[in-house]
Amino acid sequence: MHPVASLTIFSLFALVGCEQTRWLPPPGFVGDPVQGKALFATRCTTCHGLKARGTTQGPPLVHEIYHPSHHADLAFHLAVRNGVKAHHWHFGDMPAQEGFTPEQVGHMSAWVRLEQRKAGILQD
Repeated sequence: MHPVASLTIFSLFALVGCEQTRWLPPPGFVGDPVQGKALFATRCTTCHGLKARGTTQGPPLVHEIYHPSHHADLAFHLAVRNGVKAHHWHFGDMPAQEGFTPEQVGHMSAWVRLEQRKAGILQD
């Protein structure tokens, strides 16, 4: 392969890799559940409920299905970024949620995990 072609292909993969991680918080980021609760209240409670226990419009996030062993924090980032096809529940598809930064989603994930701990779903 020509050296320029190799460099171009490598550059393309590097750009794609950067694009794929731009929607995640930076390394070392630690979510703040207090901020997460306030952010969650802005747009998520209509479907997921005030305490993430679900409503008639959306599933509970404080549920065994959303244990990190089945839905890691990355799943929350993917759901906000891309939406989710209905697969565990019969509420219909969740559309992508625009307007949240990766850090904001990280804060919301931290709050959901805290609520899961309070409910006994997570053990420290």
